[in-house]
Amino acid sequence: MMTVFHKTYSLKEAEVTKKWLLIDAKNLVLGRLACLVATALRGKHKPVFTPHMDCGDNVVIINAKQVCLTGNKLDINKGKKYYWHTGYPGGIKDTTASKILNSKHPERVVIEAVKRMLTRNKMGRKQMSNLYVYEGPEHRHTAQNPELWDVASLNRKNVRVN
Repeated sequence: MMTVFHKTYSLKEAEVTKKWLLIDAKNLVLGRLACLVATALRGKHKPVFTPHMDCGDNVVIINAKQVCLTGNKLDINKGKKYYWHTGYPGGIKDTTASKILNSKHPERVVIEAVKRMLTRNKMGRKQMSNLYVYEGPEHRHTAQNPELWDVASLNRKNVRVN
């Protein structure tokens, strides 16, 4: 009996085709949204996924200020906290998700959630450059004709109305 070996297909850089996806984040659960966006940025939803190539799509997220967090994550005292260090001794700082959502740049909550779901290397930083997040309903990518990706209809748990 003869064994047939199939070669694994590896995508070349010239063969990469990137689509533009538009997601309305209004009333979407943050973690579920970030998971789907990270998958699209990485390209894992494509049959020609190649781990060492940036074969993911460009993703535009609008209405990032109206994203939902479940449970007590918006509570000031026991809610979700973001930590960073200044580099000085005793320089650990923190802020809550509710403070960020009510600040000047509420889209940073969505950016951090997606960023932490990607790999922490050069490829992850390159894939993050394909993410565009806007606070309101307007965006600057109408010339690219992004197709609307209805994340809310994928699973009933993706939407939370407060």
